[in-house]
Amino acid sequence: MAITHKLVLGTWKIGYNIHSITGLLLTAFVIAAFYLTADNRQVLEEQTTTHDSIPRCDLFSGKWVYDNISYPLYKEKQCSFMEDDFACEKYGRKDLNYQQWRWQPHDCDLPRFNATALLEKLKGKKLVFVGDSLNRNQWTSMLCLIESSIPLSSSKSLIWKGNSIIFKATDYNATIEFYWSPLLVESNCDDIVNHRVKARIIRVKSIEKHASHWTDADVLIFDSFVWWLEPKMTLLWGSFESSGAIYKEVGMKLRRYEMALNTWSDWLDININRTRTKLFFMSLSPFHNLGEDWGMDAGRNCYNETKPILNEGYWGSATDREMMQTVETTIHDLEMRGLKEVLGASNRRAKSKPQELFRLCALVSSRSA
Repeated sequence: MAITHKLVLGTWKIGYNIHSITGLLLTAFVIAAFYLTADNRQVLEEQTTTHDSIPRCDLFSGKWVYDNISYPLYKEKQCSFMEDDFACEKYGRKDLNYQQWRWQPHDCDLPRFNATALLEKLKGKKLVFVGDSLNRNQWTSMLCLIESSIPLSSSKSLIWKGNSIIFKATDYNATIEFYWSPLLVESNCDDIVNHRVKARIIRVKSIEKHASHWTDADVLIFDSFVWWLEPKMTLLWGSFESSGAIYKEVGMKLRRYEMALNTWSDWLDININRTRTKLFFMSLSPFHNLGEDWGMDAGRNCYNETKPILNEGYWGSATDREMMQTVETTIHDLEMRGLKEVLGASNRRAKSKPQELFRLCALVSSRSA
């Protein structure tokens, strides 16, 4: 039986993070893509711009702009949801300029985030981030954004239950949840706390144990990439407890990734309520350990780097684009099976530009140490 811990947040505590420039903006894009494609622009405050065509704007094509006037949208020390893993300022970082970069699409302006309007749209609904620490970071950033904008007296709670961390805004009956499932399918890395397992074992055909927790979601945001990059991983047919289970060590990362995505997509095809649930798949964080990729001397990494990578075409020499093309193919197959209307805009745009499918994540990756 899952152990449940509930923390009722009567007042906001005092905690922006090392990756918050990425997480905050990816969160904003998920919100924008979901609501703007549904023509619900009030989630983001309306602004008068010279390019008043936000629903038709390519949110994924743009550049970083330093903005120390209207940013940051929240302060790290005032976010009670900030986790120690992400809390740069708490642990002594003096340069806080990384908090003041905003994303500027080429053909329009992104209106400022409006937390109250978002909660109104989520009233009576459930939004779930599913995946690894990239999505956990987005979830944290979303909560920090919300927290900075709603009254201190607003009733809310945070519940830890199994693989889930569940935020509830009681006044809105809105749920924003993170579910730890770094490989989407079942594995020996599924413990939300103790998951740093080097010899990874994956039940590549088994997903129901996790997915049964997602069936009632109104918005599902998935990610899974970096955990698949080990040179060799063991695939398991059967249960961990079965003496007759079949174990096979597999090197081909594209093949094993494809198998897991097929299991994931088959489950969606059968179980998702097509009139209710919106689906998104967020991408990789591009490789940013080799300084020569952005013009530094050979042997340098991202240590002491404090600015975003401003090259709009940046992927990183070690980033595996083929894996993202595998995701694109899987999403296209889902569309062919009739899930086109529930897939998020960031997925649908990929058909004409397969290598551009997840370009956003390359653009929002930060070089900060």
